[in-house]
Amino acid sequence: MYINDTHIEFYVVAAIVGLLVGQFVDWVNKRLPENKKILTTDLFREYKIDFRPNYILMLVTSAIYVGLVYYFGVKSSIIENLELIKNLLLVPMLLSVFVIDYKKQIIPNRLNLTMFEVGLVIAFLYGFSNVAITIDMLFGMLIGGGIFLIITLIGRLIYGKEAMGFGDVKFMAALGLYFGFVNTALISLTSFLLGAIIGIILIVFKVKKSNEYMPFGPFIVMAALICIFVPSEILLNVLKAIFTLGISK
Repeated sequence: MYINDTHIEFYVVAAIVGLLVGQFVDWVNKRLPENKKILTTDLFREYKIDFRPNYILMLVTSAIYVGLVYYFGVKSSIIENLELIKNLLLVPMLLSVFVIDYKKQIIPNRLNLTMFEVGLVIAFLYGFSNVAITIDMLFGMLIGGGIFLIITLIGRLIYGKEAMGFGDVKFMAALGLYFGFVNTALISLTSFLLGAIIGIILIVFKVKKSNEYMPFGPFIVMAALICIFVPSEILLNVLKAIFTLGISK
């Protein structure tokens, strides 16, 4: 049985792997903020003691993995599957950023560094089939980190404090390696839009105060997930309609 030209067994495998990866992400989220090692010789003993299934995170990861298989399909070679592999590796790191930044208001350097290293390897692999993609990914890193660095510095100059943390700057630079120039710019715009909308809603319903700090990492993660599944042309048209109030055609 095939769904979207992909055999159903791949969806079953993706769902099961997603459940396992989701639980591993929960383990990472508990240890990274405390600077504890993720993989140790006593991993299984410690994991058995601390084991508590995070069903929400497991189901979310599993659903995204199934969605990735449906959206990208499974091809016959590694190079043809690079887009799928890239996102299968990226999603767990995105979910870690979302949870850790939301709970602890920090994006650990180890997480950003891992994302950056994996992104460089993927950019290198793309070079075997299309060097232009590798160059675009490197430009994405520059545009992602550059936009957020400028915003951070301007916030410091005007308000005497950072508009956002340097963890966000490093996170966006790492993300640029995965999404390239155009999509990284779209993620930036989408994250600002989501941050504004959700921030206003939280303030209106008195969940947050207007002067209360809100971590920006979760908005970047949501924007990145949107960018994975929504074609850039469609997302660009939606953003253009929103920011121009529908005037632009």
